[in-house]
Amino acid sequence: MLLNEVLPLLVQYWPLVLASLTLGWLLNNKFWKGLNRYPGHWLAGYTNWWRYWDVRGRQHQWNLIKLHREHGDVVRLGPNVLSFADPRAIKVIYGLNKGMVKSDFYPVQNAVANGRRLQSLFSTVDEDYHAKYRRCVNNAFAMSSLVNYEPLVSSTVGVFLDKTQELFASTGASCNFSQWLQYFAFDVIGDLTWSKRLGFVEENKDVDGIITFLQHFLSYAATTGQMPMLDLFFAKNPVSLFLQRIGISKTVFPVTLFAQTRSNERAGQIQKIKTYGLPEETNPRGVDLLSKFAQAAHDHPDFMDDMRILSSCTSMVFAGSETTAISLSSVFYYLLKHPPVYAKLMQELDEAVANGTVEAREDKTVSWSESQKLPYLDAVIQESFRLHPAPGLILERVVPPKGMDILGNFIPGGTIVGCNAWVLHRRPEVFGADVDTFRPERWIEAPPNKLKEMKATMFQFGAGARTCIGKNVSLLEVYKLVPSFLRRFEIELEHPEAEWKTHNAWFVRQMDFNTKFKPRADSP
Repeated sequence: MLLNEVLPLLVQYWPLVLASLTLGWLLNNKFWKGLNRYPGHWLAGYTNWWRYWDVRGRQHQWNLIKLHREHGDVVRLGPNVLSFADPRAIKVIYGLNKGMVKSDFYPVQNAVANGRRLQSLFSTVDEDYHAKYRRCVNNAFAMSSLVNYEPLVSSTVGVFLDKTQELFASTGASCNFSQWLQYFAFDVIGDLTWSKRLGFVEENKDVDGIITFLQHFLSYAATTGQMPMLDLFFAKNPVSLFLQRIGISKTVFPVTLFAQTRSNERAGQIQKIKTYGLPEETNPRGVDLLSKFAQAAHDHPDFMDDMRILSSCTSMVFAGSETTAISLSSVFYYLLKHPPVYAKLMQELDEAVANGTVEAREDKTVSWSESQKLPYLDAVIQESFRLHPAPGLILERVVPPKGMDILGNFIPGGTIVGCNAWVLHRRPEVFGADVDTFRPERWIEAPPNKLKEMKATMFQFGAGARTCIGKNVSLLEVYKLVPSFLRRFEIELEHPEAEWKTHNAWFVRQMDFNTKFKPRADSP
């Protein structure tokens, strides 16, 4: 038989056979679907291991900016992955009814409960599932809901300011400001989700080690997501999940346990809401998200079950603190690195208090509605979002099977495409030649048409139907805390000459941002 003749040859010449198969695999990757016409790092066309190790280096956003500036608007990141830098691609890739779906990068970030994946709004790749889910919880995150959430945020802002005075301003102690802001953001999520701060600020510690876990998990997800198959060997190993389902393995996903523990404290109340709906008389501090998720279960009992309520709470823990803390750190850092901007913003705040635009409260806090009347504050925040957006990887989408045209490029079906906020936010034709400079005035000087184009290019919350659903909550936190903190304290860098370090673990968090505070006694 032929097999009897061929097999001995394969065994005898196995090194040559292995080398030939490897070469064939690499060449197939390189020329797959004709994507070899797009430039990039020379290894990217041959294997996804290149982008795996590049992302593992934690500086991927800078490498991608460099690649696009060197090679142009379309860069190849893997055998089947293209990055687009032209802002016009946003509407094509992320627009409604384009047939795009999320890639397998996102399920890597699924939480797990009882051996089963928790599909969240963020991580699901099923567009029909996402649409049903979003209809259930959309009202909870609408801009109109901000008025209900502001008392909850205000409560945590007040405690945060007081603890900053107690722990740092009155003692002169150095503050790891990025970490301190994450404690604030986590306690806000606790108040918004469960009407209960979680103790990060009051105790000045990482409660249950959950922040440390999240940082490790996001570091894992960022790299493993470049080759999602690896997740099936590690965190989502089918054997491990099966053993959890049948009760042999007692492994518990920490974020799931964290959210479940807090939710269980309200089990009786939540069951009543699921059965009868929210009562007409609500808490004067506002209706929290857990109550609204339970209301969604009352309104949509065929879809919004207990697992999806838990998934929604888990998502708040996952995404609700990291991105907001990064945004807050960016605002304060750029202010401190640009003293004239800092001084100009303080002048706006003082004048707003003097003319009654901002109420002269004893605790120096600023309301959401008041913050919206401060144009230079808005410019500072937008410019901080521009220079340091939270997401540091492309937001991956899969081209529909029939393929599609993206800005004159026919992209074959199944190709992963996406845009990166760091790249988009540095487009000279949109933001000016000084795109690498922190200059808030660009948001004030721009004529209406240019301002509209600039805002349409901003990508820190994504775009289209999968825009970050918690966007409004994050903006509420940022626009309230920044002016309130600045009115209460003077801030200075502990080492003014030093630059902070960034760590791109999907979200680009900051390190070595150490500050000192003192009371701003002369503020109006």
